[in-house]
Amino acid sequence: MHNRKVVKVLTLDDFDLKGKTIFLRVDMNCPIDPETMEISGTKRIEEAIETLQSLKEAKVVVASHQGRVGNNDYTGMDKHAKVLEKLMNREIKYVEDVIGEAAQNAIKNLENGDILLLDNLRLCAEENYEFTPENAAKTIMVTRLAKLFDLCVLDSFPSAHRSHPSIVGFPQVLPACAGRIVEREVRNLDEIMTVAKAPHVIVLGGSKVPDRLEAIKLLIQNGRADHVLLTGLIGNVFMRAQARIKSSLGIKREEEVVAKAHTLIGEYPDVFATPVDIAIDKDGERVEMDVREMGKGDKIFDLGPKTVEYYSKLIAGAGTVFISGPAGFFEKENFSFGTKALLTAVANSMATTIVSGGHLTTALKQQGLADKINHISTAGGALVLYLTGEKLPMIKALEDARVKHQSK
Repeated sequence: MHNRKVVKVLTLDDFDLKGKTIFLRVDMNCPIDPETMEISGTKRIEEAIETLQSLKEAKVVVASHQGRVGNNDYTGMDKHAKVLEKLMNREIKYVEDVIGEAAQNAIKNLENGDILLLDNLRLCAEENYEFTPENAAKTIMVTRLAKLFDLCVLDSFPSAHRSHPSIVGFPQVLPACAGRIVEREVRNLDEIMTVAKAPHVIVLGGSKVPDRLEAIKLLIQNGRADHVLLTGLIGNVFMRAQARIKSSLGIKREEEVVAKAHTLIGEYPDVFATPVDIAIDKDGERVEMDVREMGKGDKIFDLGPKTVEYYSKLIAGAGTVFISGPAGFFEKENFSFGTKALLTAVANSMATTIVSGGHLTTALKQQGLADKINHISTAGGALVLYLTGEKLPMIKALEDARVKHQSK
């Protein structure tokens, strides 16, 4: 992997930004409390500030998505605007529109130094689909808005693996560069990949199962996963595939994902580790048991101590450790044991360490372990794919934009 050159993308330092109207694609997709619908973690909004400060002499239009259509975290961006106002201690303009007249007028009326946040990009049907860059450039979103901008700044690393119009469409028709987060992520990750050494231990939790299954396969094939330690929902899928969980998990496309997990175990029998003991919620109490003792309807809320000990040993012997997704419902004190213990094991290991995803970065901060980790990223799926060596659509769009810029 030593031949992987320093990433060839333009940065904010390559442009004169003063007085320019800038489309800034960030990822402020935050966890939303399903009861109150309030934002429960602001880490990704905080991350946008560094780039915004570099653009203080420009007219900036900030664009992000929030949640998925049909999910309970799918909301407008008005609360994000308020959080950003508080964090930056200045006015943030907000418009309940993305590509219509209201949005266009608000963009045209910006003064130097203004920041305008558009509403949830996924209110536009187009932003819910993946396109080739050429077709993304023909979407209504891009054709309507691009003519109002001088530059496109991509700073949404957590969604770098999506070829949505806002990510790959604008760079087709506008000069484009990386924002501060993307610039740093890519530089750091390239350095880390150069020193990454075996054994590679991947600790995976979280809930986006179909995406993860594809990525696991690529990681193993590309020699990036000698051990895959499973937790969370994806762990349950594998335990179901091993017939150690007897009853249905009640998740989307269950048959299909369990069958895929079953195939993976068959192809790579020595790679996967699944929990041996777990904790369930009995009337608000934590009850630990062997996986085989689980009854019908028992819901797994965390890992048990034997699993943690077994996983921690594998982590201690690793050359490179990548951990993504919490091990259980760590927001509940009773069920934070697994997540905390695994993060401690990662922080104390001698390996090159990468911690990924919004939930885990929050937990790291709470535990005061952040300075013992080599690379911390709020990106989840994008980072997993990046480590497989796959080209991420957003990074490719930025590299192409640089080539175009230099041939002018």
